[in-house]
Amino acid sequence: MLNKKIAGQLNGQVGMEFYSAYLYLEMNNYFMERGLNGFAHWYEVQAKEECDHAMRIYRYLHDEGNRVTLQAIEAPKCDFGCDREALSQALRHEELVTESINGIIATAYELNDYRTLQFLDWFVAEQAEEESNARDLLTRLGLYGESSKGLYLLDHELGKRKS
Repeated sequence: MLNKKIAGQLNGQVGMEFYSAYLYLEMNNYFMERGLNGFAHWYEVQAKEECDHAMRIYRYLHDEGNRVTLQAIEAPKCDFGCDREALSQALRHEELVTESINGIIATAYELNDYRTLQFLDWFVAEQAEEESNARDLLTRLGLYGESSKGLYLLDHELGKRKS
């Protein structure tokens, strides 16, 4: 059984990961309404990934003999003024998730909880990828998403993302 502090942080992370899925579904809504189905698809896949992340932690907690207390998931408060703002919010959110994971790691170090540290290694690598992807989307939007043709091509490319 995990230390109560680490179990509580991991339990909170389950909620954060499900919130991430909600946020990305909201972005999916935004891009669908804009007719950018490739961007919408990209964020739909992203939402599914976030649910998988939550379930990975959920299973870990149960495997370690802890009960998961599911929390209410707040609806995202998003008002995307433009495509760049939506992508910027995604990056800011991924940075928050990274901070949260880092906080859990700090607690695991403090408690000499090596099993949880090993478990969280996957999340460290995943968050590096998530932040990189978010920055890459922002860069690509800036490079060629400003023109209609460039936005169309980027949208088409994002629509090819595999689930």
